[in-house]
Amino acid sequence: MCGICGIAVFGGGNAPVGDLEPMLDSLSSRGPDSAGVYCHAQTGLGHRRLKIIDLSEQAHQPMVDAFLGLTIVYNGAIYNYKELREELTQKGYRFFSNGDTEVILKAYHAWGEACVERMNGMFAFCILERDSGRLFLARDRLGIKPLYYLADNEKHKRFCFASTLPALLTQPAVDTRIDPVALNYYLSFHAVVPAPHTLVQGVRKLPPATTLTVEPDGSQRTQVYWELSFGRSTSEEKYVQEEWEALLLEALRQSVARRLTADVPVGLLLSGGLDSSLLVALLAEAGQHDLNTFSIGFEAVGGEQGDEFRYSDLIAAHFGTRHHQIRTASDELLGTLDACIDAMSEPMVSHDCIGFYLLSREVAKHVKVVQSGQGADEVFGGYHWYPPLVASTDPVADYAKVFLDRDFAEYRRVVRSNWVDRDWSRAFVADMFGTQSDMAAIDRALKLDTTIMLVDDPVKRVDNMTMAWGLEARVPFLDHELVELAARIPPELKVRQGGKYILKEVARKLVPAEVIDRPKGYFPVPALKYLQGDYLDLVRETVTGRAARERQLFNTDYVAELLADPEAHLTPLNGSKLWQIALLERWLARHHL
Repeated sequence: MCGICGIAVFGGGNAPVGDLEPMLDSLSSRGPDSAGVYCHAQTGLGHRRLKIIDLSEQAHQPMVDAFLGLTIVYNGAIYNYKELREELTQKGYRFFSNGDTEVILKAYHAWGEACVERMNGMFAFCILERDSGRLFLARDRLGIKPLYYLADNEKHKRFCFASTLPALLTQPAVDTRIDPVALNYYLSFHAVVPAPHTLVQGVRKLPPATTLTVEPDGSQRTQVYWELSFGRSTSEEKYVQEEWEALLLEALRQSVARRLTADVPVGLLLSGGLDSSLLVALLAEAGQHDLNTFSIGFEAVGGEQGDEFRYSDLIAAHFGTRHHQIRTASDELLGTLDACIDAMSEPMVSHDCIGFYLLSREVAKHVKVVQSGQGADEVFGGYHWYPPLVASTDPVADYAKVFLDRDFAEYRRVVRSNWVDRDWSRAFVADMFGTQSDMAAIDRALKLDTTIMLVDDPVKRVDNMTMAWGLEARVPFLDHELVELAARIPPELKVRQGGKYILKEVARKLVPAEVIDRPKGYFPVPALKYLQGDYLDLVRETVTGRAARERQLFNTDYVAELLADPEAHLTPLNGSKLWQIALLERWLARHHL
């Protein structure tokens, strides 16, 4: 896992090497092991390296293959790189390194833009063709690895890209105005801002499963290379539950094994829930000994527990892991909030961002790679809004009622009138449901959450918070072959008995029942849900301070209403509406926007 960036100028002249340096500085935490720059004619590429696969200098980036005339900067892990390398060797390619980076270079030369269809893994990369000056950029199928770029090439006369949005803010003349469409998404669609939008008008993000080709004259072409299908074959329609379970267990085993591909030890983030507990069980079954597992907890607030150590300790003892229980005091949580916000490529309102941030700080002292359980709820129907959609006659309304943080009437009360355009969030949900009218409503919801919500909430959160400490997080539940299998499993086998039914049935073969049948939990950070004391003071200062007054985003009457009784104003998903506003204001201020 690494940080990548690049600049290509149009209309003559050489790449401004000096402009790469501030981007690389911004990306330093993503790649603390080394840095590199490569410039050729109008293009400059930069890389910050975290050594995971092939620790030698032969795998240094930017990686140049002078014989093929290709140079790459790459962030991620290709788990089937050895199989691809063997195939390429049989085609006559010779290798000078032992990692996955060079495999991508050769794969592009051999198969062109279609090379991404052969890769199993998480990735964001850019390849420069020396002779043509063309750039080819790609992002993995489920958007596990981020890729941002400047939106207005005509204005800038250059194309810039980077692993994070803040890295691009170091570039001259970026349009830093707030995007009103993204603002509506943030405040209504549970802070999920779908690609290509970001809250900054001048910065866009490449959608998952998409490639972007940039020609030397600045013209661009995008192509979607994968789409998640929920259809079943004729033979699969006849499968019984036991057959689906057998297929699922084998796919899980394979996914977990793939994510052990590394030249350094691999640990695991253990929350104590079903998903991470199942990963521990699968790793133990695969023969992993002395597995490092990590859990974090916070102080209780408002009668709500701030940890799930009861369950994580149970799993650690059952499987004999080398467990690390991390307890965090409230004063430490408050003192690291701004550093956590600085690590966000985009404002992320979920309370557990700070949990992952502090957890990652401690985990990085022990290992450089961890597996994590994100994605299982979206892929296997674990959220409470899925079962009612099975028989829904108005799925858009039923989904919006549960997942959207506020309706358009309230949104008009939140922001000042000059920011009100239309209800982009509701329209987006309606469009996502409407374009898949041949699918069951529950499948449409699962597809929306797996390909959109998951990408720009849980997955982005884990990437940003782990990479803030030079830690690589791998997500077995988002192996694209596993996700494709899950999509084909009949929805009733996923949402039965409150959700994730088939995953629970598979887990019963491996995991203690106390964890499987426990009430569903979340990463609890109650201090940011029940704003009191110093936390409320910080929020009040943020939303009423000079920067907020000058920015003039929010209606003062609405802000005063939230401040008067913070705990009375929660979203349908039990998030603090006041924290949502404060987080945005603080993120904008921290990034000087």
